[in-house]
Amino acid sequence: MMDIDSVFHNRFGAESLSRLSAVLHRGYYKNTPRDSFPYERRANSKAYIPAGEGDYYYTAAVWGGYLEDMYKLVKYCYEMSVEDAKNNIEAVWQEESHLNRYLLYNKPTKVLSPEYLWSDYDQVPGDIKVVRISQLVKNYAEVRPNGGN
Repeated sequence: MMDIDSVFHNRFGAESLSRLSAVLHRGYYKNTPRDSFPYERRANSKAYIPAGEGDYYYTAAVWGGYLEDMYKLVKYCYEMSVEDAKNNIEAVWQEESHLNRYLLYNKPTKVLSPEYLWSDYDQVPGDIKVVRISQLVKNYAEVRPNGGN
């Protein structure tokens, strides 16, 4: 699964495949204590991850896996988003918050570096040797009904 505003720059091949693959978010992949990850911290959201919990922070813009595993993940995120809506709450990073909750308790079988999704508006640091995919610059205030959150 990949956001439509993604651009391929280099090879993206079989090395990325597994039963459930997830990509580390470019903003939170190094030397970041997990308590600073932008997990959903409001307990009334179905995406809630308590302080002190969590392994990594994953991007929702690229992930993949076997059909049945992807289906379980998508179904879970959809159902939890619907539950949140019934309770008049939207997770802080919408589907990405639900994805991170799901992956906390259903570990990915492969974790990919942020080279599998960088962005056109962030400088590439020296530890990222190859940018395989990047996201185009967009105005979140225009594309998100909640103004970018």
